[in-house]
Amino acid sequence: MRKIVLPAVIIVSSILLLTKIFYLQVIDETLKLKAENNAIKKVFDFPERGYIYDRNGKLLVANQPSYDIMVVPREIKDIDTTEFCNLLHISKEYFIKKIEKANIYSPRLPSVFLSQLNKAEYAAFQEKERKFEGFYTQKRALRDYQVKECANIFGFITQANEAIINKNPYYNPGDLIGKQGVEQEYEEILRGVKGVKYLLRDKHNKIIGPYKNGEFDTIAQQGKDLTLTIDHELQKYGTELMINKRGGIVAIEPKSGEILALVSAPTYDPAMLVGRQRSKNYTALYNDSISKPLYDRGLQATYPPGSPFKIITGLIGLHEEVIDEQSTFYCNGGANFGRFMKCHCGLHTLQLNNGTYKSCNSYFGNTYKRTIEKYKDSYYSVDNWANHVKSFGLGQFLGTDMPIGAKGLVPTSKMYKKMYNGAPIRSSYIISNSIGQGEVLTSPIQLANMMAVVANQGYYYTPHIVKKIKGQPLDKKFTTKHYSTIDKQYFPPMIQGLADVYNVGTASSLKVEGLQICGKTGTAENKIRVAGKTYQLKDHSIFVAFAPKENPTIAIAVFIENGYWGSRWAGPIATLMVEKYVNGKITRKDLETTMLNGSLLPEYEKIENIIFQRFPEQKKESDSLKKIETAIGEARKEEESN
Repeated sequence: MRKIVLPAVIIVSSILLLTKIFYLQVIDETLKLKAENNAIKKVFDFPERGYIYDRNGKLLVANQPSYDIMVVPREIKDIDTTEFCNLLHISKEYFIKKIEKANIYSPRLPSVFLSQLNKAEYAAFQEKERKFEGFYTQKRALRDYQVKECANIFGFITQANEAIINKNPYYNPGDLIGKQGVEQEYEEILRGVKGVKYLLRDKHNKIIGPYKNGEFDTIAQQGKDLTLTIDHELQKYGTELMINKRGGIVAIEPKSGEILALVSAPTYDPAMLVGRQRSKNYTALYNDSISKPLYDRGLQATYPPGSPFKIITGLIGLHEEVIDEQSTFYCNGGANFGRFMKCHCGLHTLQLNNGTYKSCNSYFGNTYKRTIEKYKDSYYSVDNWANHVKSFGLGQFLGTDMPIGAKGLVPTSKMYKKMYNGAPIRSSYIISNSIGQGEVLTSPIQLANMMAVVANQGYYYTPHIVKKIKGQPLDKKFTTKHYSTIDKQYFPPMIQGLADVYNVGTASSLKVEGLQICGKTGTAENKIRVAGKTYQLKDHSIFVAFAPKENPTIAIAVFIENGYWGSRWAGPIATLMVEKYVNGKITRKDLETTMLNGSLLPEYEKIENIIFQRFPEQKKESDSLKKIETAIGEARKEEESN
């Protein structure tokens, strides 16, 4: 039997192998197309990227034509390089360098010689293109921004680098790819699919027609349009309010998790990263390590949350039943927990409601102390507390549809075991956590999401920035509820305290007639360390809110660097943003005038002077960026006037 089976297996395998080889070499024509075939020229047809709209249908990002000059080194014949260089306003050194680089990539395949020609440059070259054999033009589409805002949301498009090309066979040299923002996150949806035409050449390298009558040609498929959750009018207003300030604003619709505004300041005009000057402008933006315009403070920056964290401290205390609404604590300008936590509440006996709207350190310090001391095992207590905190979306990547973000920090027993060498943790060691000044770190989007949880009385949806993709459903993770560990019954008394922050508390000067806003002021200590020396700076200003009190439609967090205290800068900006969105108009013109005209530049100049003294080269980079931004602004004005 073995004598029959083995030869049979060999014969059958040989037949199958020969059949496959015959099919691949004789019948299947696609291998000829994949190889570097001298007789076949592959020409790509690049589709338009998908358009981007705001939640109300306003067009934010469109496309404009652009042209690249491509080169196939092997096909270059005797050309007048002087005429060629003069025509394109380049040097002979540049010409030689680009040809050498193209040869290294492939003598037979096209690569980009000069990218992103404007219409005038393209027209001038096209007129004489026949004289420069080996060179041809490739039409592409660049972004055409309809608005000056949202640069941090859009991201930008740039040429795919060698690493991307090697990793993803879809991309070739000169192809454009999204970087940062929704351009990166939704690249495959926005880019569409390239079309390909296969052209046959004769022995003289002249095109004689389509290969196989176009049997293998494909048509370009335009990218799909995106509708963002952003309300552009709100985004624009927030950007204006943040002029001459540094920080972030994040506004979320609680019932859906849709991001209504994502403002980072300082920012830049997205038009800076389009065209031949893109690389130069990006370098200037990237090297500005002082104001950091490419750094999205709403998503990436982490700060101590300050007094807004007292909301979670109070809710955990209620849920753990270490306090109730009537629990009373004494405040004498603060409280001593092994260290004195100073307070400005101006009261002596406090309960949940007035402890909240007066932001009493003594009240929330004692609440936290009881929470940590509830269980004999102090490390279990810390983890129990940490699990409650994390259920509000803190201390983790929220899973937004933006390619960047910060995890923040919620300390656990693992961290404290290292800090205290396994010794039991006393509440007094970590009491600063109670008022958001301990080890806890949060980003503005996390604080906005925290307020969405409170507004919804116990749940949130993953924050996201794309509302609709044409012809495609959204990921289910954006329509799935996430519940906090706090029972729903404990939210109403906390919400009333937050409403009273505006009624009679620390934000009473910010109230809006006829609009019930629930909010919380906050201040976070601020220090920097430069060249081994620590400098004490003005505190950060923080404010969180949601509105209206019943059926909230917006939750917001505002963080202003070096903004003194919560009600000075962050509070007014949050109030104006809420009124703008809920009522569609501004009645607090006094606040608006102050915020639009107000500036924190003197505070930032103090920081810059400290840094420039140690690193003078950074001043040159900062000045260079200001010149570029001025030039872009002047170009925008000229375009609008025309």
